[in-house]
Amino acid sequence: MGTLYINASIYTMRDEYETVEAVFCRDGKIEAAGFETSIREEFQEFITTVIDLKGGMMIPGLTDSHLHLIGHGEKLIRLDLSALTSAEDLLEVLKLKASLLEENEWLIGDGWNENNFPDVRIVSREELDRISGGRPVFISRVCRHAFLANSKALSLAGITKDTEDPAGGIIHRDERGEPTGLLMDSAADLVKKVIPQAEQHYLNRALEASVKDLLSKGIVGAHSEDLSYYGGFRFAEEAFKNVLGRKGIPFKAHLLVHHLALEEVLECEPFTSPYVEYGALKIFSDGAFGGRTALLSEPYSDDPETNGVCIHSAGQLAELVQLARKHRMAAAVHTIGDKSLEMVIDAFEKTPPPIGKKDRIIHAGLVREDLVARMKELPVIIDIQPGFVSSDFPWLIERLGEDRVRYAFAFRTLLDHNIICAGGSDAPIEPANPLLGLYAAVHRRKPGETHEGYVPAQKLTMYEAIQLYTTGSAAAIGKENSQGIIAPGYCADFTVFGRDLFKTAPEEILQTKVLYTIVDGQTAYSSQEVRVI
Repeated sequence: MGTLYINASIYTMRDEYETVEAVFCRDGKIEAAGFETSIREEFQEFITTVIDLKGGMMIPGLTDSHLHLIGHGEKLIRLDLSALTSAEDLLEVLKLKASLLEENEWLIGDGWNENNFPDVRIVSREELDRISGGRPVFISRVCRHAFLANSKALSLAGITKDTEDPAGGIIHRDERGEPTGLLMDSAADLVKKVIPQAEQHYLNRALEASVKDLLSKGIVGAHSEDLSYYGGFRFAEEAFKNVLGRKGIPFKAHLLVHHLALEEVLECEPFTSPYVEYGALKIFSDGAFGGRTALLSEPYSDDPETNGVCIHSAGQLAELVQLARKHRMAAAVHTIGDKSLEMVIDAFEKTPPPIGKKDRIIHAGLVREDLVARMKELPVIIDIQPGFVSSDFPWLIERLGEDRVRYAFAFRTLLDHNIICAGGSDAPIEPANPLLGLYAAVHRRKPGETHEGYVPAQKLTMYEAIQLYTTGSAAAIGKENSQGIIAPGYCADFTVFGRDLFKTAPEEILQTKVLYTIVDGQTAYSSQEVRVI
């Protein structure tokens, strides 16, 4: 009827470095955490299984506070461009993929990053035309705020020299005014609308691949935003019904509701299960540093002609926050640049969330001291992505300049002001591996580098880093009293690693093996045969 876990360094995350010898769970909940002999004596008639954790490290189950579940699965099952290191390699991979497609089938790829190319070159529309075989091509940058389309895709979307930039987007043009194929933020929606809708079995396959991969990485749940894509809310919802409902894969999905999907969600009774629930209203305020679309208060240091993209005006942003309040919802706003963050804070200050709920600021990539002081006074959670440090430095220094970059991904500053932060990956934009997030939060450098870190004053301790994915993620959805800690009454969600991360050398962190991922007392993933004694 119940399971006793023993033989591990079991960190409760209730207090720094607090450990217990054993944990007893029953019916998906923790009933006892303490000395093994005491638990055996008290619960001997209820202990039916004893699992030997083989000297590993058990912590509360890690929850990724911000990613895109279906999008992560898509990256796993379709063309991934993120590892390519030159424009020539990019074109060669696309050409090979095109040769395998049916005539007129769309060639779609994810994750190109010109910052990994020696010449930092963005390929042109004409180059895509030459390798496409007449097919439409549409590929996303790693940040998913910039996209490339070839002539066929632009034609199908009706984008010409005379097409005006849509609100919150940019159609890049050459010296003649012709579209180059580079589309920023909402400009890409013009193409997305004409791409054939994904079939239901494709979404099911992507979501299942995503969840199984995350479980293998020690992640027990995630806060995701998928509901306004893939042809509408119904198709995405059906995927969650199929994978986390009918198949019953144990994984806790907390779904943010994009404001464009709200009407559809309100028109029906959304599907829920022990593993699916709905959360805050999701809003985008700006873009990303990579494409220079994050909205800054001052121009970019490496391109003084722009300070980014404002997806919604201050008035529109305030109206969307008010829409959330109308439906008694918190708001979760994507904001990376400091000017965007200022606008979001303005909106939150004018219209506080319902009592008992907290708004979410997603990313907060660049802060200022005055904005940190204002956030401290608000009922907000900051969703941070430590992996951005590994991917965006050192080029971010040139983009922002030495003075501003001190406040980029300012994790220490936020925690020192007692602002609750939750940790996520933003997969598929970044790798979903939480060990990379922990490494980046603690050491603030790329794996393999040996310097003291990018803006080392912003480093966290390993304890603080793990808190991001445990107590922080729980607080982000108001579940700080039931998730994120190993203590009686809390969910029996655990991540078990093969070595103690508190005693592991920096470069060995990423080599750490996940032994078990346990969700509500079920072993959802095991890298080896479960040792039951």
